[in-house]
Amino acid sequence: MNILKILKKSVIDSQIYVSLMGTLFAVFFMKEQNTFRFPTVLFIFITYFSGYLYTKYQYTRHFFKILILNAVAGVICALLIIHNHNEIRLLKWFIIVVLGLLYNSFFLDVYIRKIPLLKVFYVGLVWALVNCWLTLPEFNLPIFLISFFFITALVLPFDIRDMNSDMVKTFPMLIGVQNTKYIAYALVLMSSLIGIFHLKPLYAGSFFLSSIITYIFIYFAENKRDDSYFSFGVETCSALPFLFLLIMEYF
Repeated sequence: MNILKILKKSVIDSQIYVSLMGTLFAVFFMKEQNTFRFPTVLFIFITYFSGYLYTKYQYTRHFFKILILNAVAGVICALLIIHNHNEIRLLKWFIIVVLGLLYNSFFLDVYIRKIPLLKVFYVGLVWALVNCWLTLPEFNLPIFLISFFFITALVLPFDIRDMNSDMVKTFPMLIGVQNTKYIAYALVLMSSLIGIFHLKPLYAGSFFLSSIITYIFIYFAENKRDDSYFSFGVETCSALPFLFLLIMEYF
């Protein structure tokens, strides 16, 4: 039990895990589009990591440490982009960082997270822009839709988890847990269908298998479940396309 608590604190609570999952989701599409580069992977991970740390700890006593860490992370990302890419990529990255700040920042009177029902779509939007715009020379609509629908579906179980503590109206509060799951099922289905028709066969197959596992996690998502089910189990679904790709490529 102590080992599990240490693992949760060091990997999940530190935001390393969600950042890694988001990065692997981006890597899946980078490989499909033949744009994989390690410096790109590194600055995507740093961006996710610093962003999630800022969102979670900005109202705590660790705020100034997080602020310094974010400043250092920003400089590192900018240097990585300038050295390995171009000013257009730098501008794209800056826009996505601003979108992240608009999601939840202490200096804003009204931010996205306070707006009922918008949170799930906004998270899907930002992750989708990383995959279809930041890492590619041109905006890719199919990848945007695949990412947007899939990530939006994955955020809905977290609303189920938090339905008794959320301060703003969410889908589970308004339409119930089961209807929220139906929305998530539909989003995963749309994402999977677009993937089948627009991704290369191997990638479409791995994404389809990921969708099946995701359906299972959504089906068993309940408010009474332990937080690790969501922060580890559901969160892992975003990395499944890449993990299934590795299995299908090398085994």
